[in-house]
Amino acid sequence: MRHLMFDIDGTLVESIKFDAQCFLDSVFEVLNQYPSDDWASYIDVTDSGILKQMFKMLDIKGNQEQYALEIKQKFIEKIKKHIQNNPVKPISGAVEFIQKLKKENNVKVSFATGGWRETAILKLKSAGFNVDDIVLFSSDDHYQRVQIMKLAQGDSLNEQVVYFGDGIWDQVACAELDYEFIAVGESLIDCATIPDFLNYKHRFELVS
Repeated sequence: MRHLMFDIDGTLVESIKFDAQCFLDSVFEVLNQYPSDDWASYIDVTDSGILKQMFKMLDIKGNQEQYALEIKQKFIEKIKKHIQNNPVKPISGAVEFIQKLKKENNVKVSFATGGWRETAILKLKSAGFNVDDIVLFSSDDHYQRVQIMKLAQGDSLNEQVVYFGDGIWDQVACAELDYEFIAVGESLIDCATIPDFLNYKHRFELVS
């Protein structure tokens, strides 16, 4: 059994730019401060992990759980509003690739994202993915990416996991977990890389 695990933003959908701006604007509206948008500078590059560190960096006092909830709700509303007028585009070939994998008897498919679950589902649906019966773990489940990926793997520890991602944090987490890593796009070097999923027959051969 092969377990193919996928990041979402930048890996399956083209959402990095508007997602980041919605996040930053949501933080500003609640805290009246803009945090650093150098995501690689954060220890845990997940929505909840970034907020956790932001509160320390900005020396935020008061009820941090309430602040986090307010930021999350504003973020969800901004994502909803954005995609109503600007449907999310899938990474080329990604919808068809996932559909093919779901039909394979010897393949398990899951999603492990550093984003929050509700916005992840919104973006996947907007991009044309069938989200029925999907296994998806997110920043709602843990603030650390490695732990999110472990949750997505579940109890089948003997499975060979291949993870598709686009960030250095994905690559680092895969090294820690001993997952095979395939980078999507052109942002990473010194690793197995694919530009997109257009030739999904070939992409499947990479992991079969």
